[in-house]
Amino acid sequence: MTDSAEDPLSSIVALLKPSPSISKMVEAGGRWQVERRDMASPFYCAIVEGRCRLTLRGRDPVSLAAGDFVLVPDLHDFTMTSEIAPPPHAARIPLETGPGTFRLGPADAPVEMRALVGHCRFNAPGKELLLSLLPDMIHVSGHERLMALVPLIHDETRSSRLARGMVLERLLEILLIEALRSGPGQALPPGLLRGMADPHLAGALRRIHADTRHMPSVAELARGAGMSRSSFFERFRTEVGSTPMEYVTAWRMAVARDLLLRGGMNNTEIALRIGYGSSSAFGMAFARHEGVSPGAFAERHGNGVDANA
Repeated sequence: MTDSAEDPLSSIVALLKPSPSISKMVEAGGRWQVERRDMASPFYCAIVEGRCRLTLRGRDPVSLAAGDFVLVPDLHDFTMTSEIAPPPHAARIPLETGPGTFRLGPADAPVEMRALVGHCRFNAPGKELLLSLLPDMIHVSGHERLMALVPLIHDETRSSRLARGMVLERLLEILLIEALRSGPGQALPPGLLRGMADPHLAGALRRIHADTRHMPSVAELARGAGMSRSSFFERFRTEVGSTPMEYVTAWRMAVARDLLLRGGMNNTEIALRIGYGSSSAFGMAFARHEGVSPGAFAERHGNGVDANA
């Protein structure tokens, strides 16, 4: 169950509900460029051979080489080019040369770069909150486990094996967790990974995620961290990017959304599961946080719930 998970990262990835979308081998030669706009999807890329440059909106270009892996949990715009970009008038349409294989650049140029590129979907409603806890990009080099996972996903995507969908979902979850925990936590912007890299905050974050039935106070969390209330509060806000109680409430609401989507529980049961004393207290908190009642949320996403239970 979600509220028994002791690891904040695995519990967030589980609630995001990743599912497969696209996996392809991209081969490129000469001077080439590919652009995508307004995608709004998770993106990952493993450079198998050669070099290229990746530019995300609002960020400086990143040089990628063989053995590099990049994960962008919430990709919108990107440009990928050869090390020397082509002139503006050059053709930029990828040519599909086989199932799941695309060619970039002049057809007569030798292949100089190969990359496995994938997109997936996060099926959780209200996923923006969960994504806000993650870094906007992870870039690691020489990570053998990640470089081994991407070909497995690509191979499974091309297959028609039994239980293919379930296998892909599990592989994507493992890929996301492996990528997110491989980054240098303290060098990342405020968020969950940076908080988990702080020895004073990691225990508090694990406690918040491990037991949704008990809503700890800031004083309780501070005592567990061996800090004064004021020092803990300020450190949490600086490293995680929200106040402790904002984080606690946001996590409870994320769990509540998941329970509502599963169905089979009424508001009273959900309230007790996430630390509220009554269905009315839960209903008011949910409406204040989400803008709709629990019943309206469940109906909107295809599950019924007895809002008065």
